[in-house]
Amino acid sequence: MPLTFTFDPAVTPALRDGVLDLWTDVSNAGGAVGFVAPVDRERIRPELVKHLTAMAEGRHRLLVGHDEDGEVAATAFLAFNTHRLMTHWVWLYTVMVHPRHQGKGYGRDLMAAAADAARGFDGIEAVRLSCRGGLGLERFYASCGYKEVGRVPAAIRVAPGDDRDDITLLLPLV
Repeated sequence: MPLTFTFDPAVTPALRDGVLDLWTDVSNAGGAVGFVAPVDRERIRPELVKHLTAMAEGRHRLLVGHDEDGEVAATAFLAFNTHRLMTHWVWLYTVMVHPRHQGKGYGRDLMAAAADAARGFDGIEAVRLSCRGGLGLERFYASCGYKEVGRVPAAIRVAPGDDRDDITLLLPLV
């Protein structure tokens, strides 16, 4: 059964806790979403608060996917640029699909819904994202239409002796 996507949902305690649980579960399953396992909710909470604050200030927008049980199963945050020369594209951050839903095509659905949301923004011509190398994420994003436009070798230190490339990808919308 497909996910039900909502753009700019009301931020309720249930949504906040659902995103926090999702982020924790994805991180602990090895997902490249800013943390390295093991991690708990309290370690992630300050980062979620930053996203929620940016949403309240109109700098970020949230796309959330709910599964058939109404649980938060996927998220992506779209962030506007504040630099006057870069307001024609948005960043895509914290792209997550719950591990129990991996392999069902929900990642592609999430990426398509994020692109559709960005197309609805006045003056936005592209979506840009970055990902951690070493996991094949760049191949997934390429299959969703993104093109690799930059790579910084060993820019992400996952652990001592485990450095990964920081890969930048772009999806033109026009």
